[in-house]
Amino acid sequence: MNKKDKKKRVIVTTALPYANGPLHLGHLAGTFLPADVFVRYERLKGTDVIWVAGSDEHGIPIILRAEKEGITAQQVVDRYYQLHLTTLQKFHASFDCYSRTSMDIHHKTVQSIFLELEKKGVFVKKRESQYYDPKMNMFLADRYLQGECPKCHFSEANGDQCENCGVYLNQLELLNPVSKLSGEKPILRETTHWYFPLGRFQNELQKWLELKKELWRTNVVKYTQTWLDDGLTDRAITRDIPWGVPLPLEGDDAVGKVLYVWFEAVIGYISATKEWATQVKNDSEYWKKYWFEDALVEQELIQFIGKDNIVFHTIMFPAILMALNEGKHQNRFILPNRIPASEFMNIEGKKISKSRGYAIYAHEFLATYPPDVLRYAIAVNYPENHDTDFSWKDFQNRVNGELADTLGNFVKRVIDFTNVNYDGKVPADVVHKENELLDDTWQRLNTDIEESFQNIHLKQCAFLLMEKARMANRYFTEHAPWKKIKTDPTEAAKTVSVGLNLCYNLAVMFYPLLPKTSEKIFSMLNVKKENIHWDEGRLFCLAKGHKIAEKSEALFSKIEDEIIEAELMKIEKLVNPPKTEKKYNQTKTPMSECISFDEFKKIDLRVGTILKAERVEKSDKLLKVQVKIGEHTRQIVSGIAMHYLPEHLVGKNVVVVANLEQRKIRGELSEGMILSVESQDGRLFILSPQEDGINGQEYFVLETLEAGIVLQGTEVKSIRSGKVSLEECYAFIKNGELWIENLHIAPYEQGNIHNHDPRRKRKALLHKKEIRKLHHATQDGGSTLVLTKLYFKKGKVKIELAVAKGKKLYDKRETIKSRDVARQIKREK
Repeated sequence: MNKKDKKKRVIVTTALPYANGPLHLGHLAGTFLPADVFVRYERLKGTDVIWVAGSDEHGIPIILRAEKEGITAQQVVDRYYQLHLTTLQKFHASFDCYSRTSMDIHHKTVQSIFLELEKKGVFVKKRESQYYDPKMNMFLADRYLQGECPKCHFSEANGDQCENCGVYLNQLELLNPVSKLSGEKPILRETTHWYFPLGRFQNELQKWLELKKELWRTNVVKYTQTWLDDGLTDRAITRDIPWGVPLPLEGDDAVGKVLYVWFEAVIGYISATKEWATQVKNDSEYWKKYWFEDALVEQELIQFIGKDNIVFHTIMFPAILMALNEGKHQNRFILPNRIPASEFMNIEGKKISKSRGYAIYAHEFLATYPPDVLRYAIAVNYPENHDTDFSWKDFQNRVNGELADTLGNFVKRVIDFTNVNYDGKVPADVVHKENELLDDTWQRLNTDIEESFQNIHLKQCAFLLMEKARMANRYFTEHAPWKKIKTDPTEAAKTVSVGLNLCYNLAVMFYPLLPKTSEKIFSMLNVKKENIHWDEGRLFCLAKGHKIAEKSEALFSKIEDEIIEAELMKIEKLVNPPKTEKKYNQTKTPMSECISFDEFKKIDLRVGTILKAERVEKSDKLLKVQVKIGEHTRQIVSGIAMHYLPEHLVGKNVVVVANLEQRKIRGELSEGMILSVESQDGRLFILSPQEDGINGQEYFVLETLEAGIVLQGTEVKSIRSGKVSLEECYAFIKNGELWIENLHIAPYEQGNIHNHDPRRKRKALLHKKEIRKLHHATQDGGSTLVLTKLYFKKGKVKIELAVAKGKKLYDKRETIKSRDVARQIKREK
């Protein structure tokens, strides 16, 4: 049978989030939104598609949460399952089933699959040493252990991973381990575990990967290939913990054991489909239509995951399915076809961390803002190929400038104009004439939008959809029916009819991304959503005389600055909580021996720009970087691969030791050194000057500036001067004036501005005529603005500034009465 003649049947799955805490924006961005958009699109196309999802309710994180709260694991998962479900419903996630791995149907499905594989002789039993807590009389799973990381020496590393440096560990590698349950030092005892022989399926997995390389995203291919290149080994599928799917075997070796989460959780996709088949289709065998091979149907399994789940879905789950298929000619499981794994979405430039409480939780967000604005904000920043960033300011700009001013404004003014001038009826017949009325650009845009949905390019979808709204807006504005209604009523009527049909087109095509917004547009157009098909997004379907709703409504409300400032303050509290000292078992690096100034002058520091960066083969730590310094390009090998992605470095300015002797590192020539600083927790931060026009310039340090700290460009941070304290203070030039931002002034008895809000931003301290010379000086490459002093003296605020250019200083001193500063602060309030 020809593929085009086959019926299409698709099953979509999303990674199961742990039911030990609320969902955050990263969950929505990584799996739930792209899956929902794709499923809604396929349903509009008439595809037979189901989406199964659910909560992962077993494992150590659940137990630890229960023990922390003094309740049972079941009570924990009951609470968070309900919170997850409610949150996703508010987000308008249109899954067909949201299941739970603690349900009986899941336990029975997993145990049945285990016993089938056990009967085939797939598993390997091994005796091994594992830490045991004599006081608690139990073996300790990885997350029950805490100790010193052998890499960064962080003293609170877990038995499977150090959250400080990110390295994966075997619990036996942990230094000075301690039981989290009793606080006692554990002992080693032998135990038995069942292992799945991943290596047995290495060749089959490699062949399967070769077939998918053109279809999968680069991150999925690379991560999977890395595991295969390293060689697959046996992986334990049992654990000695009290919460999970019980091992369905008898005998002393099986007592107290459960099936490991990595093995049983992925089977949750099958058990969820079984639950849906039983409850919705009233047919306990109906699930097989989606999971078993059928030559008469075009089948596809698509699994939406985050990048931290790649190997579970490209190696472990397929290997389980391959093992189940061995020796079968019927009832063979299909393998995943597409596995769109997203990168991470950060918040205001920092990685989300549930353990550290740094996250924007979805249920809290949706309690304040409509779901469609969140869906759009995530889509335009969808982390398809690299980590992206959610910013509150960007969120505000997207809502106000794109959703409200572009899409919302167009729909409302067309509806209102029709009601006022044409009694709420489509005034002219333009049905099926869209090709005559709109140019080829419009048609190409429709095609591009469809391809973006099909290929799950969510960010491109959002961009193209908004471009379509802009084009519709331009069409209506350029044809100006409010003018032509008097001079050319026929043309005006045609323009309004086209405008109404464009509203219809936009509602259809925006529906997968903004379902509630599209439903509002359908309602204003007096169209039933149930009758909509995707192809109508290209057609003009509203005929002459069609009656629309009598009233319009604003699709979006604009977000005021005060609301965003409040959100940013919440982030600030998350970023800078009350300081607690991190525990390290390493001492701070001592200061090196002093060198003379003449020795220091031998070091030639230059500003360079990174043109290209790539990883050094067979090295986790090294990057090979091409750096442009002036007219020349150099290759530098730098040990920053674990701290920066290569693609994120391109275009950055860096400080280079330009006269360092060449040498080879891992066979690669290195012609200099990129300067960076190491934090106490082992992270590296490159020095990155931000000013334009400084490539190739000498990077200098000024001497003996009283209480002044010099940074690149026009920034000054963290200054303490005289009797005035300034923290995180920035000095910069704007519109010919010197501004101080984030000014914190400590109370001081001789000043009179301490009664005002010390956190007010942007206080203009000098004006155009006083700063002109300083302003011109900072425009030249290599100039640096230095705030040398800011202090009270005789009732005045005194500022001393300097512009550094080369080795010279151009001084500018000015005094301002403190009451003038106080007046400005009051005015800004």
